[in-house]
Amino acid sequence: MGYAQAQATTRYGTVRGRIEDGVAVFRGIPYAAPPFGALRFAAPAPPEPWDGVREAVAYGPTAPKVPYPQPFAALLPDPDVPGDDCLNLNVWTPDPGRAARLPVLVWIHGGALTRGSSAVPVYDGRAFARDGVVLVSLNYRLGVEGFGVFPDAPQNRGLRDQIAALTWVRDNIEAFGGDPARVTVCGESAGAISIGALLASPLAEGLFARAVLQSGAPEALPRDRVRAMVRRMAAALKVPATAAAFAAVDRRTLLDAQGAVLRRSSPLLGGPAFGIVTDGDVVPEDPRAALTAGRAARDVPLLLGWTAEEYRLWLAPTGMLPRLDRLGPLALAAGMLRTGRSLAEVRTRWAALPGAGAGQVLGELLTDHLLRDPLRELARSARRTAPCHVYEFAWCSGVEGMGACHALELGFVFDTLHVPESEWLAGPGAPQALADEMHAAWVRFAVAGEPGWPAWTPTRPPHRFGAPLPAEAVPDAGTTPPDDQGSPTLTG
Repeated sequence: MGYAQAQATTRYGTVRGRIEDGVAVFRGIPYAAPPFGALRFAAPAPPEPWDGVREAVAYGPTAPKVPYPQPFAALLPDPDVPGDDCLNLNVWTPDPGRAARLPVLVWIHGGALTRGSSAVPVYDGRAFARDGVVLVSLNYRLGVEGFGVFPDAPQNRGLRDQIAALTWVRDNIEAFGGDPARVTVCGESAGAISIGALLASPLAEGLFARAVLQSGAPEALPRDRVRAMVRRMAAALKVPATAAAFAAVDRRTLLDAQGAVLRRSSPLLGGPAFGIVTDGDVVPEDPRAALTAGRAARDVPLLLGWTAEEYRLWLAPTGMLPRLDRLGPLALAAGMLRTGRSLAEVRTRWAALPGAGAGQVLGELLTDHLLRDPLRELARSARRTAPCHVYEFAWCSGVEGMGACHALELGFVFDTLHVPESEWLAGPGAPQALADEMHAAWVRFAVAGEPGWPAWTPTRPPHRFGAPLPAEAVPDAGTTPPDDQGSPTLTG
């Protein structure tokens, strides 16, 4: 099948994409130099300029990573494109002309900072471009190369990559029809956690005007918790726990060691994990504290939310829910230890879930602790001057046991339910009308800073996608009591 061509000229050279369904698509554009050789474990460097026209029709290399284990690999597509030039991005635009000045949405993928890429088919940006928004998606370094803590390397390298990509957008997006003054950053899970850090980072200030956080809350992990992952890898590799020593290790060997430590880690329950840390530079203080106290991004409009049963992706595919049910009080004791809830709070929460087993109660506690509580705290911050819009996604997957799980909303936001990979998690027959509704809300937010419902207030419950709000639900009263005061998550 032949395609018409499209060209755009960046500060580093001209790229040639193609027209697909009336949308100009450019894939695999480098925004930084390949992070290998002397640049491995270093901060991102500018890409080398090129002469002539660079082809930009295929997704560029993805960051080094280990694949999802089964059964998650059957639910979460994660293409692996080989090559060193992994710091690249993609652009979908309806009008690659400098005079268009269209709003821009920059997508930062999730994957626990260890997996994922911009090449996931569900993230295709044509629907956004169809509706007048330039969509940019990017890759960034993952795992130990992006977020391992070393004494001889800058920290948060994957986050620095994201800042480099946003800087590229500021300097080049006009050539693709975008307006650098109307950039919205959007991410899910680890992508949303990254955006929480970007909101609080002085190095990202001014690079975007709005932000969307889907199922991920601002946080910084304790340095020792991240450092423990590096030490475990170093012990397995029999090398010092330094960037210099790791840079000398073959990439495949390094990934194998990373995969081994990830299999022995349980970050869901508070164990070692790769994550963002405070570093006095990119992340000068814990992003959650900085944002809720109004010391950062208080004038940036926010759209944030969660799915009604986030925990089902974490616990259901492996059969963990029935095992936790059998453990009963022991499972809930672990949940109390992880979340800081009292026995009285757990009992109250269980009473609000008629017929639930210990696994479901534990899942709700973890969802509160990791997502709902910190996102509500951010929404209710009295020091914010810009509006915050809050949602909950409640439609249940057609895949048995998955319910309204983590990551389920992605095909709806991108309006890509027709993509075969969307069915992996959603199942067949997902409602297109709901995708129309949700995608339109994200478009409105990118265009005008409001998604179509009023901003959050202490007397207003989250906007709900996919199911009616139960009559007995009451608004958030400004605290997070254990029974969620009849929130739709608990009473639906």
